[in-house]
Amino acid sequence: MNNLMAIRVFARVVETGGFTKAADSLGIPLATASKMIQELEAELRIKLLRRTTRIVAVTPEGAHYYDSTLPIIQALDEINNSFAVQNANPAGKIRIGISASLASSFVIPALSRFHEKYPNVEVDLCVRDSLTDMIQDGIDCAIRGGPMHDESLVAREVGRASWTTCASPEYVKRHGTPSNIEDLEQNHTLVRYVSPRTGRIVPSPFGTGAEATEVQPNAFLSVNEGNAHLAAGLAGVGVIHIFSFKVRPYIATGQLVPFLERWQPPPYPYHVVYPRNRHLSQRLRIFIDWLVEMFDELD
Repeated sequence: MNNLMAIRVFARVVETGGFTKAADSLGIPLATASKMIQELEAELRIKLLRRTTRIVAVTPEGAHYYDSTLPIIQALDEINNSFAVQNANPAGKIRIGISASLASSFVIPALSRFHEKYPNVEVDLCVRDSLTDMIQDGIDCAIRGGPMHDESLVAREVGRASWTTCASPEYVKRHGTPSNIEDLEQNHTLVRYVSPRTGRIVPSPFGTGAEATEVQPNAFLSVNEGNAHLAAGLAGVGVIHIFSFKVRPYIATGQLVPFLERWQPPPYPYHVVYPRNRHLSQRLRIFIDWLVEMFDELD
């Protein structure tokens, strides 16, 4: 039996809460993962996991074994990573949690450049606007916007996104352009954006310092996904207050008209987050550094 691989499988079962997700994250058949754990338990002569038809639970002995072996796996990964750095040839899979809007407008269009530089790194994007359980879903890191308050996660700011307020030429022809925030709030229709995490309408921020304010949109349409928000603006449904990277191509072609430039709020921070007990592989470190470079180009 490959003891090291069996220990890795056991660790992933503990972290993901099940054999199927553990096997998928490691790229091995489910039957192989189950057999390796059985052989490991037989060799150790202890029960590491309790299996039922519904759940997989860690025994007290299994929890102690996980805590004892995890530093060994991480140390070995660090050694392997050091050789990968010397060879400048990182390889393997990384699983990234990301919103649909950021994936379609920012990361995916640039991924070919990453692949050209690191052809042996496989990127698996888990595209979802709602928050995910990173450990259960086997996600190595996630890209999240806004302030970070979850103390169970390590957060590294990778960049900031500026804002743009705009509408389609058809909307502007019908309603004109707002001259200030009061005009926008009283005489124009904003497409409401609803947080997929909380289900609440997200106020639109404007201005800085003493002029900072939030506009509560008055509209008949609400959306909870960034691509739908953009589509509503392009269709002339109303004004959209949105990240600049989403609309920049459409402004360049005249499909959207920007306004209220001097009332834009400070750029919005984006972070890469990962569990505190998660070891960062060299390929993941390279991907995060690449993200920082991409955000530098973004605005």
